[in-house]
Amino acid sequence: MLRLRKKRPGFFETIINKNEVLQTDDRAAGLQFLVSFINELRPAPGKHKKVAGTNMQQVTILLKQEPVLLANLQQAIFSQLVNSKLSPALTESGIPLSRGFWQELANRLKHKLIPELQEETDFLYVINSVFYKKSDYQWVESIPRQDWIAFFETLGIRFSTGAVRIKNELLASLKMLSFQVAQLGLERDVLNYLPEKERNHHTAFVRQHYLVHELELVLAGEPDQASISRTSTALKELIEASHTLLDYIRESHSEKGASIQQTYLLMILTNRLQRMMLIADILDADNQFDTGRFADIFRLLVRNEKRKNSIKEFLSQGLGYLAYQIAEHKGNKGHKYITETRVDYYKMIRSAMWGGFIISFTAILKNLIGKLKLAPFPLGFLYSLNYSAGFILIEETKSTLATKQPAFTASAVAGSLDTKKLEGEPDLDGLAATVAKVSRSQIASFFGNLVIVFPLTFLLAWGYHQLSGSKIADGAAAFKLLKDQHPWRSPALLYACFTGVFLFVSGIIAGYWQNKVQYGQIRERLIRHPALKVSFSQQRLTRLADYVEKHIGALAGSIALGFFLGFSGVIGKIFGIPFDIRHITIASGNVSIGLYGTGINTVPPYFMMAVLGGVLGIGFLNFLVSFALAFMVAIKSRGIHLSQYPRLFTTILRYLFRYPRHFFLPERKPLIAQYKPLSGNEESPQ
Repeated sequence: MLRLRKKRPGFFETIINKNEVLQTDDRAAGLQFLVSFINELRPAPGKHKKVAGTNMQQVTILLKQEPVLLANLQQAIFSQLVNSKLSPALTESGIPLSRGFWQELANRLKHKLIPELQEETDFLYVINSVFYKKSDYQWVESIPRQDWIAFFETLGIRFSTGAVRIKNELLASLKMLSFQVAQLGLERDVLNYLPEKERNHHTAFVRQHYLVHELELVLAGEPDQASISRTSTALKELIEASHTLLDYIRESHSEKGASIQQTYLLMILTNRLQRMMLIADILDADNQFDTGRFADIFRLLVRNEKRKNSIKEFLSQGLGYLAYQIAEHKGNKGHKYITETRVDYYKMIRSAMWGGFIISFTAILKNLIGKLKLAPFPLGFLYSLNYSAGFILIEETKSTLATKQPAFTASAVAGSLDTKKLEGEPDLDGLAATVAKVSRSQIASFFGNLVIVFPLTFLLAWGYHQLSGSKIADGAAAFKLLKDQHPWRSPALLYACFTGVFLFVSGIIAGYWQNKVQYGQIRERLIRHPALKVSFSQQRLTRLADYVEKHIGALAGSIALGFFLGFSGVIGKIFGIPFDIRHITIASGNVSIGLYGTGINTVPPYFMMAVLGGVLGIGFLNFLVSFALAFMVAIKSRGIHLSQYPRLFTTILRYLFRYPRHFFLPERKPLIAQYKPLSGNEESPQ
């Protein structure tokens, strides 16, 4: 006869049935209680992380209903607080400790191989024991912030400073952070970028330290709630003032540039100021504890401990804002490629027509260079010089090349989602209107380029034939120029994707060097250069310095793109791999040369239609790959995750179906605002 096994009671049921409360001095029992408690919240393997949010809501309700469970949880937490060192958790966890970016990176690599030894009396040991799984930070972060706030408010987190040991730990942590903030605030990469009136030894970074010392004296004497509240309020104001100074430095990056070292310093200053604000909030004796800030720090603490040796995490934090500055330089330039009005639209077409004029000569020269009997390297070098010269000439004449736009407009589009400048959810509705503007601007530039390149290159090929008596390409060579652009008889579309990557990388290079020149104050250094001051008049030297400051990024990007395109085919031939480039304007020029060489009447119409379709496909993939890569970098550097905004693409599609004309032509009259949500009345977008 089978005996039915009785289901074992769960952890919560056991605690409630026992109806006993833990002792504060029993640290081991308290830790085991917390481990079991978090196990009830943790989603089972394979379960969706949203289950954790449901678990949290249910546990919060249960805590309200069962006083014995709430009392045990409070005692378990308090047993860890009064018997552990809190300073490392507040002053070290998640904050880089090394003075330099590369030194911190080396330390992480070292600790990745051999993890640091952690004392059992350290509160971080408690965090790592309770959240013992490597992926715990994921479900902790998946629980909505409001649910964590409700949980901690139910728990009654207030951190009364009546416990002398906790108060001393908090004060020690506050003093340590205060010293570090004052010291880092006087670093050259911080001090020299503050407003002129703040560039002295009494910045908010330094003044906060005096108030921390004053708060320590107040807390050490007879408890005086008014004095504590007054001093801590003044301290909070100086911490906020320090944050304002950091924001000022970041906002000035578009003019002055940024470096890895400065970005690193701003990052650790921000982290330390956040911890100081939390401690000041605990010590201020006003009984108005900011549970939301505590919840943020708690989730950050769990993430930091689970990812403390992550190289990817550190690089993402340290380089993210630097990437943002590079993207900002590209984004600032990208606005000139976005048309708002009909006047701008037709101006874009005219500018692109001049770009097509220059590219026509570049295509002719490229094919003439190809006729030379040269070794691969010098041939690739001449190709590169030809491309670079063409791109630089386009830049200098303020003409437009359609394929160079995406790397810049993508950053401008991402600016519509900017969470570093705007608070709250990114402006998804405004993004739809910006995408429409980019679309029509890109179509205008493609049209302007191609409407000139096709006929002019054909005319130049005819002119060369008349002058020299021979065609640039004839017979099989001419037919190969056509076949190389065919969408399925050649790898043209694959090569177009490679070109899109090069267009993206050249845009990054342009933004990097523009940032480098501004951060390095190259303009001022050139003007004050002792040798140049003797060689040039002041007026000419100033013009030279202005030119370098404004154009060095574009020149670097143009040269880089020229060499990428020039050497790609050569590298493919050397290694015998299918690696080459297909650039829409060069491809259209090659089609014209090939068509003239074979003769219009000898090319089958269906073949020619496929080749023309291939050229358009090349242009589309040039744009798509370049734009997609630049857009992903731009949004990532702004701290935006598209997965958090599922209605992003829905909003764009709804705008497209409702206002398709805006993706091809601007309005006849400029509109006052940019975009109106797609629900409601049938008016045109703002």
